[in-house]
Amino acid sequence: MFYVVESSKSFQEVVFDLEPVVQRLGFVVLHRHDLAEILYRREIGIDEECMVFDIANYRHLERLLACGLRLSALLPWRISVFTENGVTRLALLRPETLLAPPGSDPVLARLAAEMEEKMVQIVDEAR
Repeated sequence: MFYVVESSKSFQEVVFDLEPVVQRLGFVVLHRHDLAEILYRREIGIDEECMVFDIANYRHLERLLACGLRLSALLPWRISVFTENGVTRLALLRPETLLAPPGSDPVLARLAAEMEEKMVQIVDEAR
């Protein structure tokens, strides 16, 4: 269900490096959520860093929503960069797990596979 990798880079390096990779591979960053900062402002502390990137590829969105607007509930896709015990990690929910269970629509399954391949490539290149 999750794709999680470890990075040899610092948290800040991965956060800095991720957006150019996202753009080069045809996606855009719609928003960044600094969860540690959001919680800190509400006087809730966490000992780790966590930045969530909302990303999209407009052509994939068009094709996905053509399969049914209910699928908008899964969007936007997210890539998370976080630290865990001093180690920087990147994670995403696998689109194929969410969109292409056994017996699903073959068009949707193919689209999910394409999106997952690109998102895994983004994570692997940014790490």
